[in-house]
Amino acid sequence: MATEKRLSARRKHTLKSCMLVVAGNLLEAESAVKVEEREKHLAEKCPPLELPYSRDELMELCKQLHQQIGVSEEERYCIEFKLNMVLNEVRDLNIKIVDLRGKFKRPRLKKVRMSADAMLKALLGSKHTVNMDLRANLKQVKKEVKEEDKQLRDVGDWRKNVEDKSDRKKMFDS
Repeated sequence: MATEKRLSARRKHTLKSCMLVVAGNLLEAESAVKVEEREKHLAEKCPPLELPYSRDELMELCKQLHQQIGVSEEERYCIEFKLNMVLNEVRDLNIKIVDLRGKFKRPRLKKVRMSADAMLKALLGSKHTVNMDLRANLKQVKKEVKEEDKQLRDVGDWRKNVEDKSDRKKMFDS
């Protein structure tokens, strides 16, 4: 990195200004070319209008203009149809890309308080009225009492217990 030459701020500024001038000139030239193409296209498609003086010639001119309008409308319709097909294809390809990535936009769901009966009614329809008691399906479990717990509860003679503890105290004291 030390061997690389860094541009000074002044040099960068002059280069940017030169690039902007060149880009501006290119944009002006491009816009002039577009204007020329538009005028050329209009000259081809819409020749200058020469109004005839007789009624028959005016009727003929109206028929020709009507035919030209019909042709231009057909072209416009075909172009619109092709554009819509391309846009639909682009939309489908974007959907395929999202599917392949596996990223989906998840909609926010509203919290709904609903009982089990109401949920079953909503799922199964109004014909099926199922009353569901969830507690009825639970297993009945009997509590097993361990022997150690029984011994702790049934202390028995309290004097015997006190004598046992006094022996322990004597062991710690000595």
